[in-house]
Amino acid sequence: MLLRLRVSLRQVVNQMARRPALLCGAIVLSCSLILAITFTCSETKQVVFPAQPPTRFFSPDSPVVDLYLGQLDEAESLRSASEVSLLYFYAPWCGQSISARGEIEQVARKLADQVQFVAVNCWWNQGKCRKQNNFYHYPVIYLYHRRFGPIEYNGPITAAYVEKFIRRVITPLQYVPSRAGLQDFLSHYEPGVLGYFEFNASPQPPGYLTFLTSALQALRRDFQGVMRFGVITSKQVAKAISLDAPGTVYMHRHFNTSLTFPSHVLNFTSENICRWALEHREWLVRWLRPHGGKSRALEQELRKGAALLIFLPFDPMAPSQPLVEEVAEIAVQYHSCNGSSWPGFMEPEVWGEPGSLSRAPCCNTLALPHWLSVSRTHNVCELCLDQALGPRPCPSLDSLYLREDFFTQPLSGKVQCSHVLSSSSPLDYYTACCWSLSKGSSTQQDRRSVLPHIEDRGSASAHSAVKGLKCRTNKTLNFYLLDSGLHWEFARRLGAPENASMMGFATVLNLQDEVHHVLNQEQGIVRNTLGMFHKTQHRGT
Repeated sequence: MLLRLRVSLRQVVNQMARRPALLCGAIVLSCSLILAITFTCSETKQVVFPAQPPTRFFSPDSPVVDLYLGQLDEAESLRSASEVSLLYFYAPWCGQSISARGEIEQVARKLADQVQFVAVNCWWNQGKCRKQNNFYHYPVIYLYHRRFGPIEYNGPITAAYVEKFIRRVITPLQYVPSRAGLQDFLSHYEPGVLGYFEFNASPQPPGYLTFLTSALQALRRDFQGVMRFGVITSKQVAKAISLDAPGTVYMHRHFNTSLTFPSHVLNFTSENICRWALEHREWLVRWLRPHGGKSRALEQELRKGAALLIFLPFDPMAPSQPLVEEVAEIAVQYHSCNGSSWPGFMEPEVWGEPGSLSRAPCCNTLALPHWLSVSRTHNVCELCLDQALGPRPCPSLDSLYLREDFFTQPLSGKVQCSHVLSSSSPLDYYTACCWSLSKGSSTQQDRRSVLPHIEDRGSASAHSAVKGLKCRTNKTLNFYLLDSGLHWEFARRLGAPENASMMGFATVLNLQDEVHHVLNQEQGIVRNTLGMFHKTQHRGT
């Protein structure tokens, strides 16, 4: 091999010695080529054009201040001058930012007098917002309450949901002025925390601002706002839940012992109060709001055990949610293991003192006066006490305000029911179920046994089927709610009919046992059918 190489080199040298001009030409050509390439590369010009300056994202007449050049300093100035402010960080090209723009503007037109709305273009590379922030998705919504913030909103970007969250930030504490308001607060299915403060010495009593900040801390950690915070200022109201010392924080729980914040163990700070409340809260039902993208949030919940998924139409701004309350009442009955039943989720021992709120179930059958002097027909009413403040006698005709156009006129053969307010107290109301009865009628059946009282409609069968079911079986069922208007596609994948409206759907999933049950859509989502559905599925699994 080496011998061949030596022979080849010797031949090349001989050729170069014979033709020196050829050698010099090759060398010159090589150098020229190298110089040309070097010169060309050094003179290459920039071919990337700079981005065009951005334009307005919101219309000029919008109540949203549009900082489309990314002026972060101006946004901070507007925020610091406002009691409550919302910062909307967007990218002009982002589809989600474009679709949410109309929703934000709709809310801004309703709350412009209470909230400062600011939109910032955080995509333009020459803006300060882009240089100081590196958001991995758009849009990003931050809320600020005075100096507290940011509180990031990660819920559905619809006008109703955003408005509901903003109103929670505006008023993070619910004022509880009376015992009736206290009962309403404690009977809610969502966890509740109460603080007792006396406003008779200084503008803000000691600890009040700390408690207010703890409510904002809870909103920061949970954008759904399921933890409710209330404040009591009346000593009489505070005594109903055995609170004597001002500055005490109380957590009401339905199944376990209610708690007071251990200020002798933990420092009274907003972080400690929020952490204590989140650690000790009870769940009756949980809201699931999957965002539709790649996420394991739904899978993580389903892996906790058997799950009842209920899809319901939900309006966040509605004053009441009867369907949600029915599901929550079923959940209360399901977890009730002590054999007691307390309508409205109330614990009897909470109202043990005289004059406190209580329920006294009693009924009385009364015959109303003749609707016509010559008539032999009476209207007979079954009157049942439904709610009262303190001890009350069973209802009598003199204590009720009966609508003459309804109860004193001849009725059909069917039983007709209505709620009736007491004439003596606005906190008392009764259920009146009436029917017509002719004198000498041969019908002797006990009409009381078939009276469909409003407060009992469908509840007896549901309560008997579900009550204490958690303790009577070795299986636990978790309750979850989903907004059918937002997540109906999930319902279709879980068995909802393709042609069904988005009114309601219920299903039980158990990944471990590979069990999937679907509620009959013809029955609807009502208390008694849902209760029987629970019991049937527990037997089947």
